[in-house]
Amino acid sequence: MKQYRTIRNARTGHVVLQRARWCANFWCRFRGLQFVMQLPEDQGLLFVTQRESTSDTAIHMLFMFMSIGVIWLDHNGIVVDKRLAKPWRLAYVPQKPAQYFIEARPHVLQSVEIGDKLVFNEATT
Repeated sequence: MKQYRTIRNARTGHVVLQRARWCANFWCRFRGLQFVMQLPEDQGLLFVTQRESTSDTAIHMLFMFMSIGVIWLDHNGIVVDKRLAKPWRLAYVPQKPAQYFIEARPHVLQSVEIGDKLVFNEATT
């Protein structure tokens, strides 16, 4: 059974993503959004790594057919970087070490600022 989280901006109280799939295992991280043609506006992936790092949270956009918004968070859920990632680019690396990162539709970038704290709770739907 897949685990989903609702991601909320603690500063504004607004929901950043209604349903973010919790991606903590190798296969979920390996697949990511590769080959996905459409993604609902309120959904995305929340990737979880074992430690804060720039290399462990770097992403590639190979086999991607759409641009995505990427938000990197430290171990406390503080936004340390955010970027628009375009298809078929080799690598995007956060400016600071991160332990979590979110991949969603580009509009997600408008919901957060660097330094915001995001909280994730189990999604009810």
